[in-house]
Amino acid sequence: MRYAAVTGAGSGIGRACALALAAAGWSVALLGRRECTLQESAAQAGDGAARCLVVPCDVAQEEQVAAAFAHLEENFGRLDLLFNNAGIGLPAQTPDEVSGADWRRIVDANLNGSFYCLSRAFGLMRRQQPQGGRIINNGSISAYAPRPGSIGYTATKHAISGLTRAAALDGRAFDIAVGQIDIGNAASEMTERMAAGILQADGSVRPEARIDLACVVDAFMTMAALPLSANMLFVNVMATRMPFVGRG
Repeated sequence: MRYAAVTGAGSGIGRACALALAAAGWSVALLGRRECTLQESAAQAGDGAARCLVVPCDVAQEEQVAAAFAHLEENFGRLDLLFNNAGIGLPAQTPDEVSGADWRRIVDANLNGSFYCLSRAFGLMRRQQPQGGRIINNGSISAYAPRPGSIGYTATKHAISGLTRAAALDGRAFDIAVGQIDIGNAASEMTERMAAGILQADGSVRPEARIDLACVVDAFMTMAALPLSANMLFVNVMATRMPFVGRG
């Protein structure tokens, strides 16, 4: 049996990837802020529902993350995969319009939360026998080419790339493979506004192409299925026609 944890598992990319893992025979801990949506995810797992562990947790709260991973370890005994997926965005604003409270909120959710989960998973993977595991961080192509008014989201996702590189290096000695998936315009609640029309770097507002969540799931499952002797450090999956290459 293989054991995984997925943060932000109550909707969108997190739910889709958690369900794919369950369908492939994994036992999956579903982490997220709202227990009701996590229960909905588990219910959608069909025959895999019995292998889903619902763990309400706000990743921005270090104490909640510690409790969640202790609960996970008590129930699973080990962890073979963490999908560090949970994150939030802010409304489009120039830097002077972003309040200190909103800045702290997005840093706590996107960066600090990712570190708290990675740290707990890394420790469990390091001490379990057999040792090792895989951590996949959800980054963003915005880390390389920001959208207008996205300083909080862009800065935190750029930081995730540093988190990935450093943890991948530190994980070598313990058979912990750390990689990152950078996603562009996956069709989810978070990107509905892109299909309707979103601000471009030239000041225009235009709709953008999106890709089905199944494309993201396929890329994620390819990463998850690798032996620990191999790692996909950075993977980019995006809508072919979206304005990314040459953006602006």
